[in-house]
Amino acid sequence: MLLSRPLWLRDADRPVLFSVVFWTMLAATAIAHVSHRETGGMAVAFGVNLAVVTALWLVLPWRRDGGWRRHVAVVFLLATLTLGPAGSAEVHQLLTLIAIANIAFVHGMRAAFFIIGWTSAALFVSVVMWFGRGVTDAVAQTAVFVVFSAFVLGMTSAVLEARSARADAQRLLARVRELTVAQERARMGAEMHDSIGHHLTVIKMSLENAERFRTRSPEAAWDDVRQAKGLTVEALADARRWVRALRPLALEGRVGSAALERLAASFDGTGLAVSFEVVGGEVPLEPDVELVLYRVLQEGLTNAVRHAGARHVRGRLAFDGGHVQLVITDDGRGRDDGAAGGFGLRSLAERARAVGGTLIAGDRRGGGFEVRAELPVRAGVAS
Repeated sequence: MLLSRPLWLRDADRPVLFSVVFWTMLAATAIAHVSHRETGGMAVAFGVNLAVVTALWLVLPWRRDGGWRRHVAVVFLLATLTLGPAGSAEVHQLLTLIAIANIAFVHGMRAAFFIIGWTSAALFVSVVMWFGRGVTDAVAQTAVFVVFSAFVLGMTSAVLEARSARADAQRLLARVRELTVAQERARMGAEMHDSIGHHLTVIKMSLENAERFRTRSPEAAWDDVRQAKGLTVEALADARRWVRALRPLALEGRVGSAALERLAASFDGTGLAVSFEVVGGEVPLEPDVELVLYRVLQEGLTNAVRHAGARHVRGRLAFDGGHVQLVITDDGRGRDDGAAGGFGLRSLAERARAVGGTLIAGDRRGGGFEVRAELPVRAGVAS
């Protein structure tokens, strides 16, 4: 199977157009040789040469970090050049151009220009001295080779620039995601400080009252101690909820629905029964869209634990063509303020709009609360 083959046999860095041209010209080179009806040692030498070119093509690297395979690029170039003396009737020259383009990918444009200069000189000399043709004929053939080489290197340069731009964009996207997560953690840290800080303040006051009334009114003092004890339990539970909420996006390397399912499962043990289902054929999501979905589920589950008094929360992720929908519902007491009542939900609604989607939250008919996010699978597509 394709997936079981080594990575270098299914190299994603190999330009598709070069693959098409290679296999086409390889077949044309073989047909041209057969049409000349070569026999004996020349035919065997040509067959071996063609087999070597084919085998080397499968292991060619297409990046500078090709490791030991960087040397294969040079051997592949030499193998395509020897097809001429072996009897290819000059049809092989496009294969040589592809080999020069590969040199540019692996060893740089300077190396490719050097080889073009050297090959052009060798071609000129061979046409005059090897094949016994005139200077005009040699100049014409060399000029054609140089023009085609410039065209191929122009394509190669465009591909390399596109790769560089894509790498820069991916680095920028990773940085944006890091900053976004940092911003969310800062906001949640502030909310955690307010929440737990309130509990600790009341605990401190209760213990101070207990100390003050320990001799004059022992019963009142013990009431304050019991209150402090109960608030300590609440503060500890609250701290655990915030730890869950601050977990990173990629849980143990999971992405997409697997990360969402893992997040939902992480709320087990909070006294909340959480179910999660995926509907429809899952498609890869852009990182920005995936992050919004993750944060929506995180916010919905955290709010259900902290505010709703719910016993059960249900998450549903549905894929429908170019869109994905995430719905979180609970059976709690609901909230009259809807999405506008929480900074977290308002922030998520703005983020959903930024990627071309919508987020709606509010009380459900019959009780409970619902958060519904509808997003495109590609950020920036209007929903």
